[in-house]
Amino acid sequence: MSAPLRLVLFDVDGTLADSQRAITAAMTAAFASVDLPVPPRDAILSIVGLSLPMAMAQLAPEAGPAVQDELVAGYKQAYKAAREQAGAGHSPLFPGAKETLEALHAVPEYLLGVATGKSQRGLDALIAAHELNFFVTRQVADHHPSKPHPSMVLTALEETGVEPRNAVMIGDTSFDIDMGHAAGVTTIAVDWGYHPANQLKADHMISDFTALAPLLQEIWKV
Repeated sequence: MSAPLRLVLFDVDGTLADSQRAITAAMTAAFASVDLPVPPRDAILSIVGLSLPMAMAQLAPEAGPAVQDELVAGYKQAYKAAREQAGAGHSPLFPGAKETLEALHAVPEYLLGVATGKSQRGLDALIAAHELNFFVTRQVADHHPSKPHPSMVLTALEETGVEPRNAVMIGDTSFDIDMGHAAGVTTIAVDWGYHPANQLKADHMISDFTALAPLLQEIWKV
């Protein structure tokens, strides 16, 4: 009897890719474009993972919808311009990320996917820049309510035909972990991302990518 398919879902920013410089730079440009004071770095990193409209509403609650829309447009423009100039160096992968994806991709029963607050265009660009051609399901902010709504995970489960008990959500923020819990999948937090590790109420936590494969084997008793 063959083993059931397992779905391994990853967040991107702060989990696979170290994009904090890119995000803070684009946010700085966006706020400068509408003559608003730039939020502190900690505040900016605290909203990573949310959809851009929700993020701007949190960072500039007094600005009003029209200005928040301008902030979203300014951020997208600045981020895209910097990405096109810097290429793969714009959002480098964390150490061990690609090697881990390659190893997991080689396991026949493992299906890999992403659930990210990035746009489709942004995710496609990052995948192309780093040659991350491992993901069978790609859930992005364009097509879903913002995290922590479970829509991304539920859609990934539906697309792959995997049951929640055979899936994990891996992320670095409370939005990722809460999304996974809401969808009924096992959650794994990484401690190198944008939310303090002690705030992440995940089922498991890792401090290095080398710990992921053994942990998955333990979770599923492979």
